[in-house]
Amino acid sequence: MLYDAKVAQEFANRMLEKGVYVTGFSYPVVPMGKARVRTQISAGHTKEDLDFAVKCFGEVKKEMGL
Repeated sequence: MLYDAKVAQEFANRMLEKGVYVTGFSYPVVPMGKARVRTQISAGHTKEDLDFAVKCFGEVKKEMGL
């Protein structure tokens, strides 16, 4: 949960720059003030794919001071 629509969109953009596709969701898709990013994981993702995504989440979080 990132709560702010602009923050969620920036987070999603930064993740994409690193090669990980996530989608920023904000009002009216989710309640006002509950903006977030969503991922979809499938059986086609490897452990390495998931480890890479988790690493990128951590990097973006740190870069954005969250």
